[in-house]
Amino acid sequence: MSTGVRRRLGVEERRQQLIGVALELFSRRSPDEVSIDEIASAAGISRPLVYHYFPGKLSLYEAALKRASEDLAGRFAEPQEGPLGARLLRVMHRFFDFVDEHGPGFAALMRGGPAVGSSATNALIDSVRQAAYEQILAHLDVSEAPARLELVIRSWISLAESTALIWLDGRRIPRAELEIQLVHDFAALAAVSAAHDEEMTALLKRMVKDEPGDGPFADLAVRLLALAG
Repeated sequence: MSTGVRRRLGVEERRQQLIGVALELFSRRSPDEVSIDEIASAAGISRPLVYHYFPGKLSLYEAALKRASEDLAGRFAEPQEGPLGARLLRVMHRFFDFVDEHGPGFAALMRGGPAVGSSATNALIDSVRQAAYEQILAHLDVSEAPARLELVIRSWISLAESTALIWLDGRRIPRAELEIQLVHDFAALAAVSAAHDEEMTALLKRMVKDEPGDGPFADLAVRLLALAG
């Protein structure tokens, strides 16, 4: 039978609990709108005890952001098997899952939140972008990217970020359409670059060689041919 006595959390357990509570609150509202009092209440502890574990809301926000950034970076991980278009579509689905789950916090981070501009925050954002960049290189079976390929991948990652922000502002375009549109965008950026560079031409041919007739890349080709007809 339970005695009703609550187990006292250790230091690291309490820190992780506070990070989880803060991340949940920051996911529902902009971090600027969430107070230390709310975090303390949601965690079931006093305001002074929050300050015992974190010097202020900024440090707690950065800790929550670190956990979120690790989660987001992990969403770009995908087994390097099967057609590239299908792999990218699964990645985009998981990316939008994250955006959907952490909407206000994601928007605050990209548009200007309490820690934006700090070296710690910038490093976390850059680490997510770099993880995404390295994952895409791995899917293309390229160890060191030539300049044009790097431009294509980094431009596409920036496009995915801005697309997600626009989607969050009213969700006026169906999410599933944007996920496949971003896969098409990757192929289109690669194709435009291939028109200027033989190395990119060879890479583009490898990208589409094993794509099925009903895959995202083939779907883009069909749509473009229909427009030209």
